[in-house]
Amino acid sequence: MSELHELSATTIAERIADGSLRAADVTDAFLRRIETHDPQLHCFLEYFADRARQRAEAIDRDRQAGRQPGPLGGVPVALKDNLLLAEHVASCSSRILEGFRAPYSATVVERLEQQGAVLLGRTNMDEFGMGSSTEHSAFGPTHNPWALDRVPGGSSGGSAAAVAAGLCPLALGSDTGGSVRQPAAMCGIAGLKPTYGLLSRRGLVAYASSLDCVGVLARSCEDLALSLSVAGRDPGDATSRDRPTDVTRNTADGTDLSNLRIGLPRQCLDAGIDTAVKAVVDDALGVLQQLGAQLVPIELPHLEHAVSAYYLIAAAEASSNLARYDGVRFGRGAQSSSLEALYTNSRSAGFGGEVQLRILLGTFALQHGYHDEMYGQATRCRQLLRGDFRRAFESCDVIASPTSPVPAFALGSRTADPVAMYLCDALTVPTSLAGLPGLSLPCGFAHEASADGDATAQIQLPVGLQLTAPAWQELTLLQIGERFEQQTQWHQQRPELRQ
Repeated sequence: MSELHELSATTIAERIADGSLRAADVTDAFLRRIETHDPQLHCFLEYFADRARQRAEAIDRDRQAGRQPGPLGGVPVALKDNLLLAEHVASCSSRILEGFRAPYSATVVERLEQQGAVLLGRTNMDEFGMGSSTEHSAFGPTHNPWALDRVPGGSSGGSAAAVAAGLCPLALGSDTGGSVRQPAAMCGIAGLKPTYGLLSRRGLVAYASSLDCVGVLARSCEDLALSLSVAGRDPGDATSRDRPTDVTRNTADGTDLSNLRIGLPRQCLDAGIDTAVKAVVDDALGVLQQLGAQLVPIELPHLEHAVSAYYLIAAAEASSNLARYDGVRFGRGAQSSSLEALYTNSRSAGFGGEVQLRILLGTFALQHGYHDEMYGQATRCRQLLRGDFRRAFESCDVIASPTSPVPAFALGSRTADPVAMYLCDALTVPTSLAGLPGLSLPCGFAHEASADGDATAQIQLPVGLQLTAPAWQELTLLQIGERFEQQTQWHQQRPELRQ
């Protein structure tokens, strides 16, 4: 059973449904792999081993009794640490929520279990989703499976690294400004940020409410489509919408790309993109051209202001959303009434430096005298950017760019320079500000010198191709992505992990 971790989520579900695999065996295989490799990667903050085994055994009993499992029957799934699971800790990788246990489960988590998924554990992240490297976790960084001295991206770096390392076939993350797509690119897997409202946000701990989306990470577009069976309207989330198309039916075999128009924004070419990344993405676009797609130059005039607008809007919303975490009502502070405990768990002691920085920025942007000059300007820029996308889609069907302007960078190399860290999101935040669906696909590798002192040694670092579509066109993205996967082998590449 040692090869079970190589199976896709789709194959696992099919083989458990037809009886050729037992859910208990699949779960045990992944838990053993986690036990072996997670200590060096630090993808998980908690394993649900007993719960997962009990769940898998129940699925096997149901199947033997003639009850077919759901579309995700027996598929192991990891959850980012900001998605609630009833009676389990949900810390958002923050000391201020270290002891907080969720009173209910997030809607997407409930739906996963209703459809047969087996939850393996909760994954590491940048504290409250604020970061691009998973270094801003109160519990230590996650390491990239392709090179342990490199970051996995963020803030969903724990989920992305777990999928890339074969510790789970599917993982949920959250994407506010690129936190699913960017780590997917840096870890060499597929990541989807759906249209805002397609997946319920009920039970997702809020960072920036007008931007937050639950996203999915997997090795292939077929598995991403399978996971979107949890999409649809939720009475507990007023921003959720009915699923307009059956995104789970991702039949790309007959997808004709001969009439596909791919927009290339000139502004993206000036976004400080690493030369190796640009070369790899150009090759990927060449593959799509060979399949019949046409490359069309487009303009997104306000793209250069996207990062500034995003960080003002997100920080302003975060300063409001995080005001509830005063060290008294949640986490350890809620468990003790002593003055010493209340002081120890105060906001300044409980929040990490990056979270404090963004709260201060957001509070400043909202205060009297600065609200219109800063937050108001940012929201107007957001509307202008949305208009840019609407006009661009009049002449193209999807928009392409690198997902990240750089490959995975060394741990610690950008933590002292917030601006350099924020610019890692330059190509993902525009899609988020516009509320559009975005897909990151593995499309090749950049090669860099190894950090071990050997001048002749090189490491390969994954590169991602980002595709953005009009709202509710997830099926289009996934079909294009699967056609690309059929012509390439990048999604089948695996990092070599030390035993």
